[in-house]
Amino acid sequence: MSGPSVNSARSVARLQPGDRVVIIGGGPAGLTAGYILAKDGVKVTVLEGDDLVGGISKTARYKGYRFDIGGHRFFTKVTPVEELWKEILGPEFISVPRLSRIHYGGKYFDYPLKAWNALSGLGIFNAVAIVLSYFWSHLRPYPVEENFEQWVSNRFGKRLYRIFFKTYTEKVWGIPCTEIRAEWAAQRIQGLSLAKAILNAAAIQRRSETIKTLINEFQYPRFGPGQMWETAARRIEEMGGEVLMRHEATALELEDGKVVAVRVRTPEGERRIEGEHFINSMAVRNLVRSFDPAPPADIVAAGDGLNYRDFLTVALMIDQEKLFPDNWIYIHTPGVTVGRIQNFNNWSQAMVPGPGTTCLGLEYFCFEGDGLWTSSDESLIELAKKELGELGLADPSKVFDGAVVRQQKAYPVYDSEYAAHLAKVRSFIDPIPNLHTVGRNGMHKYNNADHSMLTAMMAVANMRGASHDVWAVNTDFDYHEEQKLEPDTSKGAPPSTVVQARAGVA
Repeated sequence: MSGPSVNSARSVARLQPGDRVVIIGGGPAGLTAGYILAKDGVKVTVLEGDDLVGGISKTARYKGYRFDIGGHRFFTKVTPVEELWKEILGPEFISVPRLSRIHYGGKYFDYPLKAWNALSGLGIFNAVAIVLSYFWSHLRPYPVEENFEQWVSNRFGKRLYRIFFKTYTEKVWGIPCTEIRAEWAAQRIQGLSLAKAILNAAAIQRRSETIKTLINEFQYPRFGPGQMWETAARRIEEMGGEVLMRHEATALELEDGKVVAVRVRTPEGERRIEGEHFINSMAVRNLVRSFDPAPPADIVAAGDGLNYRDFLTVALMIDQEKLFPDNWIYIHTPGVTVGRIQNFNNWSQAMVPGPGTTCLGLEYFCFEGDGLWTSSDESLIELAKKELGELGLADPSKVFDGAVVRQQKAYPVYDSEYAAHLAKVRSFIDPIPNLHTVGRNGMHKYNNADHSMLTAMMAVANMRGASHDVWAVNTDFDYHEEQKLEPDTSKGAPPSTVVQARAGVA
């Protein structure tokens, strides 16, 4: 389950004194690359199409309230990433106790799943049926694990899969679990099984063996994740680089097998920006469509075949405090559309303008252009209020305001055809020596912010002579095992780095 199979060896143009690096996208990956390069005196131009930096990690603002586009924990085992976080934001980090639960059928269940909690909460009949289903799945497992349903059922049994995985996962992705590739499960819930959940609940396993999601506390910027990227952008400019907002890349000009310039759309009209090196973090589908001249038809078709799940947050301001203790709650209860609810007061009190109120973020997964996406803000706020009341989480009559933020291409979809499409696209983009594609959408990979930052760090190192396989980040290694990434020291690259990683909320 290693994703697209492509030869990772590629010829990379070396960074020379005086070279300009143009970076497409002001999210975690793009700004990480920009910060590292600007710090070393390299001429950097970061292009961001939005009016806020941070990508999916930005922090939206509305009448003094701040809210994430999804929750973003800052926890990592990637030492260079952690050091960069501290360098950029330092004392602005706060420690936040983690609590997340599943809401199902009017009851709360611990997440990560704890066997005794789940089995007792579901009742004796379901508990016995789940245990029997678990043993049956181990006696007669799916012989191959090509899709999400097979992967999870082999580890939990089909009954627990149907209760705690199927409904929610299909709500998130908008496609059947049988069409979601198993490698998505391997990345997000790797190492988890009912047996491990039982051992964890009984405190038998050692701490070092617990699964990646068993994190009791995490770091968080006081004013939300956007504070990190707003600060990074400001530092880049202070070091002589450029961060150009509302500059949407529309075309990458190719000449003699290299990128020579980016054309961008701005409020003032079109611009053309030349450079010697280009780092891309915009969606692969958009990247393929942007090349001028256009790639062969089969490459374009492969890019168009890559799918994305979009996302919107309905932020509700409520005239009440201490609604529930969770940072976020997964909504598995049938009959409502909302998928997850964030309580931003429980991330940081600075996310609300003062005491006495709460800001909740109700998250809806959708496709751009569907009924949810095209609904008016007013109707979405009314839907969120109604569902909040149906779930019993707050009194809708105490909601006094609301705002809606839509996020395109929030999640790259791991459907049954994505791997072949991505391999085809890579056959065209990998040979371009001065183009590096990084980050979640730039690689069509469900990376967290730390993984996205790591891909940017590796890309910059490769421009200086290292030979990291950037595509290997967050692929098929245990989150609590060390992955050694050996650069090409014969080219003067830095010593080998030991890298560890984790998964977060989004």
